[in-house]
Amino acid sequence: MPRAALRPLALALLLATAGAHAGTTHVPRTQVPGVYHQQIGDVRVTALFDGTVALPRQALTGIAPGVVTRLLEHGYVPEDGKGLQTAVNAYLVQRGGHLALIDTGAAQCFGPGLGQVLANLRAAGYDPAEVDDVLLTHAHPDHLCGLLDAEGKAAFANATVWLSQADAGYWLDPASEAGAPQALRFAFPMARSAVAPYAAAGRLRPFVAGDALPAGITALDSHGHTPGHVSWRIDGGDGQQLLVWGDIVHFHAVQFARPDASYEADSDRTAAIASRRRLMAEAAAGGWWVAGAHLPFPGLGHVRREGTAFAWVPGEFSPL
Repeated sequence: MPRAALRPLALALLLATAGAHAGTTHVPRTQVPGVYHQQIGDVRVTALFDGTVALPRQALTGIAPGVVTRLLEHGYVPEDGKGLQTAVNAYLVQRGGHLALIDTGAAQCFGPGLGQVLANLRAAGYDPAEVDDVLLTHAHPDHLCGLLDAEGKAAFANATVWLSQADAGYWLDPASEAGAPQALRFAFPMARSAVAPYAAAGRLRPFVAGDALPAGITALDSHGHTPGHVSWRIDGGDGQQLLVWGDIVHFHAVQFARPDASYEADSDRTAAIASRRRLMAEAAAGGWWVAGAHLPFPGLGHVRREGTAFAWVPGEFSPL
């Protein structure tokens, strides 16, 4: 066949092949597992993504709406009709052979969009049965409901659960529920249910400041968001510190620049502001690593002081 006659045939075959490839191109429907590892001295911390929840900007108090709008726009925070996209993170801290999980996510307590901590823990290569201790920053559902698996059993079969005495005394007490604001009462039975199998097995440990805690981890009083909210400080050696601060910040684009802006769900807003200012100042002065439950995943980075305000500096991706 003459070469000129082959050209239309070759072109047709090329177009047909291109069309076939275009029709079979894979389109991802989900993100990769929500897992990120960071080495901090001799400590390996693994951020575990639980999902996102929408928080309404109107939940911010003590700040003018116009200032909120400006800061949110400056930070390009995703927002839909339900509210601002807000991450929920947990953190696995490994030192040698000891595994401590700080917070557990929401499991099924808040519906779809959350409850990914267990799956991401497994994706990171860990068996939940290997977790030695669960350290709770506080007793809200998005931090302790993940203590239970989908069948309502203890998700961490061999772990001891640590909860501050102040939060245990409040959230596990039916009398507190009866006197609580109506909008918060749903959280009390969730807290009691989440810790029940651990309490029954003698593995629920309420603690107070000064008690000996696992693996040399230190609990810092940071009450305000809840009566017994704590933050966890881990000494990684070589001068490196990690502060896992729970719910010190909910609205990252606003509360670093304006740490005096509070969240309507705080049990004591004045105390919450004081805790936020103190920990931000200490983290900035010490150059500590910070991990935040509601900072954009993986929620690991540093705090920089800017006059009377602060700024969040996300950590850069680092190979292991």
